Amino acid sequence: MLELLDPDQQIPKETYEQVYPDLEIRLGACQRAARAAGVPVVVVFEGWDAAGKGKVINRLVQALDPRGFKVYTIGAPTETEEFYPWMWRFWNLLPAAGDIVILDHSWYRRLLLERVENDQADSWPAAFDDIRDFEHQLTDSGVVLVKFWLHISKREQKRRFQTLESNPAMSWRVGPQERKQNKKYPRWLAAAEEMLARTDTANAPWTLVEATHERHLRVKVLDTVAAAMQRELDRRAAAAPPERKPMAVPADWPPPHKTILDRVDLSLSLTREQYDEELGKLQERLLNLEYRLYDARLPAVVVYEGCDAAGKGGNIRRLTRGLDPRGYEVHPVAAPTPQELAHHFLWRFWRNVPKAGHIAIFDRSWYGRVLVEPIEGFCTEAEWKRAYQEINEFERQLAGHGTVIVKFWLQIDRDEQIRRFQDRQNTAAKQWKITQEDWRNREKWKQYEQCLVEMLERTSTTYAPWTILEANCKLYARIKALRTVADAVESALGGKRGRDSFPLATRGRRG
Repeated sequence: MLELLDPDQQIPKETYEQVYPDLEIRLGACQRAARAAGVPVVVVFEGWDAAGKGKVINRLVQALDPRGFKVYTIGAPTETEEFYPWMWRFWNLLPAAGDIVILDHSWYRRLLLERVENDQADSWPAAFDDIRDFEHQLTDSGVVLVKFWLHISKREQKRRFQTLESNPAMSWRVGPQERKQNKKYPRWLAAAEEMLARTDTANAPWTLVEATHERHLRVKVLDTVAAAMQRELDRRAAAAPPERKPMAVPADWPPPHKTILDRVDLSLSLTREQYDEELGKLQERLLNLEYRLYDARLPAVVVYEGCDAAGKGGNIRRLTRGLDPRGYEVHPVAAPTPQELAHHFLWRFWRNVPKAGHIAIFDRSWYGRVLVEPIEGFCTEAEWKRAYQEINEFERQLAGHGTVIVKFWLQIDRDEQIRRFQDRQNTAAKQWKITQEDWRNREKWKQYEQCLVEMLERTSTTYAPWTILEANCKLYARIKALRTVADAVESALGGKRGRDSFPLATRGRRG
């Protein structure tokens, strides 16, 4: 791939002076149009040390309104960043709709410096999948992603190093790492070739730039960025307006065959005495496991989903009551803010993933994308259908970082829900819990049930399985939840699992 480039590509000065001013005007116009259309742009610069990344970024931003872009230089992860999945810091840098982010180095560092110099053989192979997943999630959501590889020969790099070293003001830019890259040029070249080949996709192609001559470099970079932005603007202008409409009541629901929900035994229950006996032991066990989790630097994510009045809040309170509050955080998830809507739907959840050794508990979660949003018409059909894969990829990256993932669906039947609604409505201390929205959602039971079955079937994976809590009896659901979390953490820590069954459970008796 790189051997086919012509290192002597250049543009005559006369031609450059004719075309470059028009390119700057064109790029500025594209930026204004992208801002008006809400198009986010990410420009990635990779390439050899001394290939001219800093200079060309400087010329690129001179054509832009400084209020609409940010430039980040990506170095080694900080101590804090090391506590999170490695893509976490890049999700945090993503632009909002209409903004531009320019990266001097990027997530490709793992496939180059960390691979060649640090020889982290256990980390870089999986990075190919993580990067491809990340990039297709961005481009599928309408982000313009432009990736440049700035190429110079080994001889040219050495010549530039010598020039820099001869200048007292610039000699600091050539250190042991830069000299080592030139010395190991063939090894770096092989790693770069593989990286380019395996991450050059239809949605996120690489642009290879012969960087020996600055005029050629500037023109090719500005022209490529402007063209990519214009293609997305044209695509949006030609596309039909996105259709977001509430889901209709399914005519063929329930289906003739049994679903996963039909196999849930909602008669399971515990007496108050059985519940009290189990609760204290489990909370003490969980506290010990929380400290062991911290000591092992393993993060944990606990997700609670369920229909209105299913008991999520009470379940979370019993889970956290025995824990050290310094080691966990509860994230109640409501409708996205305007800032969150200006990003990919997973952006706000990436920002709240736990650091190593801590626990994040989500009261509702990213699963709203495939439950609430399709039913209420908050996203298009293409967006929520695509979300199943995006969610699985998100959770796979968390699991790859060692995160313990526990996902609960609290299941109750319609009769139990109406009983709880009426109890809330008739109890002064509980009336704040019931709203017109709850009654309205109840009328969409069939839609929620159909979406729920598909969600459970398509996002229950070996690394992030769903656990259904039989929640007609709140006491039973709480004990099962605490035991499930404890077993999952203990398993991740290498200990023996607790009891998988509930010998104290009874059927048909309310606790």
